[in-house]
Amino acid sequence: MAYMQYGKNVLRRGSNEMLHHPLFYAAQGVRYRKLEVILTTTIDKLGKAGETVKVAPGHFRNHLMPKLLAGPNIEKFAHLIRDQGKGSIYQPKEVEEVKVVTKTEENSMKEHQVAANRLANAKLSIRRFIIEGNGTEVRDPVTKEEILSEVSRQLQVNIEPENLHLPAPLSALGEYKVPLRLPKSLPKPAGNEWILNVKIRKR
Repeated sequence: MAYMQYGKNVLRRGSNEMLHHPLFYAAQGVRYRKLEVILTTTIDKLGKAGETVKVAPGHFRNHLMPKLLAGPNIEKFAHLIRDQGKGSIYQPKEVEEVKVVTKTEENSMKEHQVAANRLANAKLSIRRFIIEGNGTEVRDPVTKEEILSEVSRQLQVNIEPENLHLPAPLSALGEYKVPLRLPKSLPKPAGNEWILNVKIRKR
């Protein structure tokens, strides 16, 4: 009985010594050892370019190294980074400053004048099928929206619906003078109103 009790005490003392042995914890620490690396670019929450930081081996191997964001902390890499001058191998591209040039009233008036002259001197041509037996009546009347679309396509001028005065669609073949409502500051052509000439032809 005394031998059994002595054996238990030996086992208990041996296990306690093993659990508190410094080598036991040293072996555990190997798994969580961090590497010293040199950053080649500034990374948020990690450091600036050229700094030496400690990171997990997996993070360096899987993320930083493949993307060339950091290199091992050895003299060769440190020397290379110092030679770059600003401490970063890959400098971020400089963002170009785009200066927004606001159009002056004079420029806007010139553009309006050019567009108005083009509208006044041009003749818009639209083709339509006519209704058999009704002479010049077209199957589908020409609407304001279609005229605006054709002005943009044929004359390369964009005007708003309020710039065109068309109370009712054009429902017959012929030539029409459609009044334009342009800014009053534009000088009128020879004292007359601004007019868009529209010709509806047989298809």
